[in-house]
Amino acid sequence: MNDDHEKTGAHESPPARIGEDKQATEYLANERTFLAWVRTSIAVISLGFVVTKFNVWLRELALHLDPNARIERTGASLPIGITLMALGGVLVVLAARRYWVVNQSIARGKVSPDHGLVILVTVMVGMLALAMIIYMLLTAAKL
Repeated sequence: MNDDHEKTGAHESPPARIGEDKQATEYLANERTFLAWVRTSIAVISLGFVVTKFNVWLRELALHLDPNARIERTGASLPIGITLMALGGVLVVLAARRYWVVNQSIARGKVSPDHGLVILVTVMVGMLALAMIIYMLLTAAKL
């Protein structure tokens, strides 16, 4: 076993070595990856905004169709939308952290994957998707 494998542990990938001639390419790839994370974060934040405003739009539509309608405020679009916006904010912070860590690793000539970040983002998005599915199933009967 080499020293790099012992330092990273049995479950982590050993770091990849980067030659000085490839560092510029790696820096630019890291920047493109960061910008993709930023675009994704903006999309999640925007979706959260739309979900948050969806309940307001439904109330306005109901009042337009029937001005005497009694509108209940029991929807979960506000907490779901805020959760989406918060997730988008967390994603961009995680992206900035990962960008910084990878840049430092490129400068040292060794880069390794961050399995923890992949697992964290997967769990966060999976939990949010599950919460939205449950909400949709619970409210589908009311439609």
